[in-house]
Amino acid sequence: MRDYKIEIEKRVEFIRGMLKDAGAKGIVFGNSGGKDCALAGILCKMACEDTVGVIMPCGVKQNYESDRTDAEKLAKQYDIESRYVELTQTRDELVGAMRAAEPRTKEIRTYDKETLNVAIAPRLRMIVLFTIATSENRLVCGTGNRSEIYMGYFTKWGDGAYDFNPVADLTVTEIYEFLEYLRVNEPSEVLSNIIDKVPSGGLFEGQTDENEMGVPYSVIDKYLLGGEIDTASKEIMTKFHTRSEHKRQMPKTYSNYTEEKR
Repeated sequence: MRDYKIEIEKRVEFIRGMLKDAGAKGIVFGNSGGKDCALAGILCKMACEDTVGVIMPCGVKQNYESDRTDAEKLAKQYDIESRYVELTQTRDELVGAMRAAEPRTKEIRTYDKETLNVAIAPRLRMIVLFTIATSENRLVCGTGNRSEIYMGYFTKWGDGAYDFNPVADLTVTEIYEFLEYLRVNEPSEVLSNIIDKVPSGGLFEGQTDENEMGVPYSVIDKYLLGGEIDTASKEIMTKFHTRSEHKRQMPKTYSNYTEEKR
């Protein structure tokens, strides 16, 4: 049987070790009101009193409603300093600058809102986090889980960029198990809300993780934990994993590329 108490203590020690090695005084993470940042944020607060969660809405209704509410409640319950950075105007100004830079000899490209937020919002958020970290001698905590990482369901140099990640080895199923352990040991309305909420990156209206990937997390996690799954789901997972391999690698240079080819 999994000993959540001992494992939480080990993850807390891991975080403290990261801070000590870097000579950093604090931590900053993106508090989206979701499951992964909830667990990561709680672990960070356990490890370091000076932990800041940043709420960063970017033009999607969900960001301003359930996401913000759950993020604020999580911060309040676990005494995490909370900051609020509105990114919608910044995104819109960036898009305007991109359109203005289009070659006039070509047809002006149109950017749909879904593409914009998927490409831009996670990267704007990471700019905010790393700017705070650099200015205040903090480390940026990543919040992606094993299931998302395997599927490549994250933005390169966006939510895929961080100094350390205490939950990257946990599947979505395991994330929920840890949150349930915490909820049972300390009754929490916000953790109940987060556990019950449909997983979504909140990057465009109506977005859900599982609809975008075409396979439920329960199936992904079953496969990652050594179980058998249906052929169709395995094919989808293989496709996602293969085409996102570049996201899980450091950028190629001439020397390491030629070394691999030998």
